[in-house]
Amino acid sequence: MIRFGPAGNSEAFYSEGHKHTYEAPQWVHSLGLNAFEYSFGRGVKLKEETGAKIREQAEKYGVAMSVHAPYYINLANDAPEKFEKNLSYFRESTIAAGYLGAQRVVFHPGSCAKMDRKLAFSNVQKNLKLIVDALWKEGFHDFIYCAETMGKINQIGDLEEIGLLTQISDCVYPAIDFGHLNARTLGGLRSKKDYIAVLDSLKKSAGEEKTRKMHVHFSHIQYTDKGEKLHLTFEDKEWGPFFEPLAEVLAERTEMEPVIICESSGTQAYDALKMKQLYEEAK
Repeated sequence: MIRFGPAGNSEAFYSEGHKHTYEAPQWVHSLGLNAFEYSFGRGVKLKEETGAKIREQAEKYGVAMSVHAPYYINLANDAPEKFEKNLSYFRESTIAAGYLGAQRVVFHPGSCAKMDRKLAFSNVQKNLKLIVDALWKEGFHDFIYCAETMGKINQIGDLEEIGLLTQISDCVYPAIDFGHLNARTLGGLRSKKDYIAVLDSLKKSAGEEKTRKMHVHFSHIQYTDKGEKLHLTFEDKEWGPFFEPLAEVLAERTEMEPVIICESSGTQAYDALKMKQLYEEAK
């Protein structure tokens, strides 16, 4: 089954009178959606009792939860004190994911800054291996860590790099953000052929199983010559990328079972529903 849902609560969620995220599973279910991503982008602050309340509602309404680890994780930084901080961010995100009943933890690999890209990526590989090994030893055996393609060209996380990161451990999966890929390639995702090339490349690097069950982020994103600039909504007709060609590819590749999370700016739930409708039409 392909799952569709929003990242966080949409403007419509609040405008309809909802105030608490434990109301979100029922709300997205009422729209016909069945996934929800909870963001810890600015830090993990979820209380166990709150998480349990959200988990209860998610299980009741068949909504698959995922979480996004803090945005300030940077595995390219090789300083020992930074490693300990990154490990704590992963650990805190994983514990909170457990509160929510989420298995998937999405993370940003890091940024080159002024470092040589090869050295930066080597640091990411080394630090990610140390982190997932440490978490395994601590007993976190039921989670997968989804390395996300990034939107700015100077960030670690092009398609090839994400494919290589998934080879580090059985618990590292790809999180393919098609909006980010389109931004960092300056509009490289236009046709069905372009999306097929992404999936075929990933299949070679990450393997068939991880590609089949990959995590997906999708939104329209404005970009500059340096990559990502601004998340838009599906009202955008200029920047893209557009979901229709990907819907056709997914409809043809019946083995695919990704979780597809929409990160539109404020309209993420209704745009997720639009993606679901386009997929069903393509089928």
